[in-house]
Order: sequence, then C-alpha cells, then structure tokens
Amino acid sequence: MAPTTRPTFRRSLALLAGVALLANIGLTGAAEAQSTPLLNGPASVADLAEGLLDAVVNISTSQNVKGDEGAGPAPRAPDGSPFQEFFNDFFNKQQGGQGGNHNVSSLGSGFVIDPSGYIVTNNHVIEGADDIEVNFANGTKLKAKLIGTDTKTDLSVLKVEPRTPLTAVKFGDSSDMRIGDWVMAIGNPFGFGGSVTVGIISGRGRNINAGPYDNFIQTDAAINKGNSGGPLFNMKGEVIGINTAIISPSGGSIGIGFSVPSELAAGVVNQLREFGETRRGWLGVRIQPVTDDVADSLGLDTAKGALVAGVIKGGPVDNGSIKAGDVILKFDGKPVNEMRDLPRVVAESPVGKEVDVVVLRDGKEQTVKVTLGRLEDSDQAASNDADTSPDGVINPDPEENDDMDEPNPDQDQVQPAPDGKGQTDQQAPVTPDARTPKDVLGLSLSQLSPEIRKTFGIAESVDGVVVTEVAPGSAAAEKGLKAGDVIVEVAQEFMKSPDAVAAKVQSLKQEGRRNAQLMIASANGDLRFIAVPME
Repeated sequence: MAPTTRPTFRRSLALLAGVALLANIGLTGAAEAQSTPLLNGPASVADLAEGLLDAVVNISTSQNVKGDEGAGPAPRAPDGSPFQEFFNDFFNKQQGGQGGNHNVSSLGSGFVIDPSGYIVTNNHVIEGADDIEVNFANGTKLKAKLIGTDTKTDLSVLKVEPRTPLTAVKFGDSSDMRIGDWVMAIGNPFGFGGSVTVGIISGRGRNINAGPYDNFIQTDAAINKGNSGGPLFNMKGEVIGINTAIISPSGGSIGIGFSVPSELAAGVVNQLREFGETRRGWLGVRIQPVTDDVADSLGLDTAKGALVAGVIKGGPVDNGSIKAGDVILKFDGKPVNEMRDLPRVVAESPVGKEVDVVVLRDGKEQTVKVTLGRLEDSDQAASNDADTSPDGVINPDPEENDDMDEPNPDQDQVQPAPDGKGQTDQQAPVTPDARTPKDVLGLSLSQLSPEIRKTFGIAESVDGVVVTEVAPGSAAAEKGLKAGDVIVEVAQEFMKSPDAVAAKVQSLKQEGRRNAQLMIASANGDLRFIAVPME
C-alpha cells in the first residue's frame, strides 16, 4: 500500500506559516516576503555519497536446512475447503515435502577495503552460510570465500576474485569522533540495495551486552534490517564504524543504532586478513568492579579501575608483578576508568608486548612491567571458572566461562562467585568455640579445622578464617556473605584467626574507615573482594 498523504494538514501548516510571516514583517511587506527565495537546506552529501556507493556491497547468503528446521509455518486452508488440497500440494512442493531439505536465504551489507577483493561484514550476516554471494552497485555478482571471522566483535572478512580492481574505502579513526558529529550510513535495508542515510553520533562507548568487548558508537542515522555489516562514514568518507545492531520494538529504525568503532574493528580485520583468526593479548588476571564501597575501603577518591580478584596460575603475571587486591588504574598508558575497559585494551594489545601497568597497592600507586601472553579459545576454557572474571584478560562474555589454566576470551566481566562444593543454604551453622568473637561485622567466625573443612566442603588449599554464621539483615548478609565462606584478608592483610579479624576491623574503625575490604574465598578456592560497611 502506498503511503497515505495528508494534504489538508499540509495546507493548514502553510496557512499557519503565512500568518506567522505576516505577523513578523507586517502587511506592507507581505508581497516582498512571498517573493523571497527559500533557503536550500543543509549542505548536500551527494558528492560524498557518490564516491562511496560503489564500495558498499550487498551480501546474500543461502543455507541448506534439513527437514522443517528454519521453515516458517505454511498457510493452511480451512478443513473441507475446496482449496485445501491445492494449498497442501503447493506448499509441500515449495518446502521439499515433509522432512525434505530447503534453502534459507538472508541479506546483509558489507564494504570493500582492498581493491583486490577483501570485504568486511558482520559475522551474523554470513554465519552458517553454505553459499555467499556479493552483489556490487554495477550489477556484478561474485562468489565470496570466508577468510576469517571473530564472534567476539561480530566481524568477518570475505574475499572475492574480481576481474578489475574494485572501488575500496579505508578506515578512519573513530576515537576522533565526538558526540554530535555528522555521520552517513550506507547499506542494504530490507533488500532495497544501496541506501544512504545521514545522522549524528548520539553516544559513545555503549555497552549493549552483545559481546565481550562492547564499545559501540550510537547513531541516529537510520539503520534497519539488512544494514548489518555496512559502513558508517565520517564526513571525510572514512569508515569509522560497522553497523551491527539496532534497538527497535517494531523491527524498524527508531533512531537508535549501534556500530562497532573502527578503533576496535581495524585491528580485528587486519588479523583476520593476515592469520584467518584473532590473536589477542592476555594478562592472566581475574577482575571485578571497583564499587563505591570498595573505593572507600581502599582510600580511592572515586570508584575507578579494575580490582584484581585473582591471578591465573601459569599466566603472564603469575610472577608476582600483579597481585590479588591490586587495582589496575592504567594499562599501557590508557586509563582504566571502569572494569570493562581493561579486557578491551588488553585484547587489543599485541601478544608478547611489554607494557607498563599502573596499580594501586597498599594505598600507593605503583608502575609494574608485564609481558602479555596470548589469549586462547578452547572448549575446556569455557567449562569452568564462572566466578569473577578474568581479564581479557579472560572472559568478557557472561554466557561463557573460563578455566583456571586455559582462559577463554569471552568472560572479562565479573559474575558472582559460585557457592562452595557441597554447600547449601540448608546447612546448619557450626557453633564456634568460646574464644570466637560473636559479632564481627555481623559474622560468627571460627578457625579452620578438619571438622570445619569437612562440614563446609572447604578445600585444603583454602586458608583463613571461616564464616560459620551470618546475622540476618546485617551489612555482611546484604553483601552476599554466607556460612562456609572464608575470610582470607582484611584490608590486604592475611587473617590467621577470628581475633585477628576483630582486631583489624577495630583498627580500621579507629582510622576513620567506613568500610572493611575483605578478600573472600569460596569453598573451592575462588576469590572475590567485597567491602562491608562497619557502621
């Protein structure tokens, strides 16, 4: 159906505009005003778009699907209808009959980055495809080969074999872009072919939980289904983003689109071209956020940085250069304003590079040198370690886990540490001996003993002071402490006994601290830090 126009409404607007004009200039100037030419509007982007359209391609894929997988429900005529037999015969043939194979097609966008035929698109555009075809603006169609793909950033590189050099575009520096800068998107919305839309950068550094290294550019340039994989240009004609996602309740553009910034994409694309895979740096630490309470307990003015909850055995910093309890403030000269910044900057760094890391340790800033390892993907790495996140350090994707020895690159964001093995909420609290302080931060504490270890299933490798009971409604309970947790450190000082915990807490109160920072071990040895208010 053609769009419905509203001429009456337009005439009303024109009338109102005329009244306003007369009111401003007076009746004597009405004739002169009517003869004044209208302004031409915003500057045209036609010249810019004309030089870029040939570099943007449409990508069509097909996938052979067995049986009814991926097939939508066929229309059905009412039982007894004279058309029932016709409908059944027709749609059985279309879908290869009951249980037959059929092709599923999809459309997306991409852009040429090398005249020899290298093309960038989104991974989700070509994922699972049996056949990939690239359609150019001049009508040429070429089969494409997949060179490499990176699911963490949703990027893929394709290669076609053109007879003549292709029109190509280059990456710009997205870090130079500011909120409010004009941008232009070109893509294949709804399969219509090369379409140009213009808007501004609405936001930067967006985290939409799409992957481990989210750092999206947000734009109000119209992005719709089929635009995925297409370029977002600055006004110099440089690619500063790759259009990847939209937020829309209807499936159409509502002015909230997201693009992978070129500062992240360019490095990934270069690695995919060179190696067919990504080779990311690895620091080998588990991290968690620095909350306001943790910042206060550490003496930080503001909550910033990434708190190291643990060091991976055999990892690059297992030599003691970085320790549990350190707060990483800068990495290779780049500020770590929040926890999620660290996995990204580490992953973007070359394997084997020696970098300076600024940490807060014992209340003082220190600079340590570390040499990065390589972050490896493996099925084994995705099977364990669902507690605090390793750095990207280990795993920024909350849907995957990592292993103590072989980290997975998807889980850099922190998740709550798991309960100890064999521990349940129904376990009866163990009565501490008479010497145990009864009320330290709302906790009943006890020395670790063979009986205690057996009761709570605490591993022999775990040392410290065990929590035997938590007062309901206490600050400690609100922070998630539970019976069977082990207090390893208070304010970065190892705890050997319940009396030591009580004494350290009292000392912190006398120093005017409002929160006590605790290193907590679960029964199986997983570490996390929490800050418990002492008021």
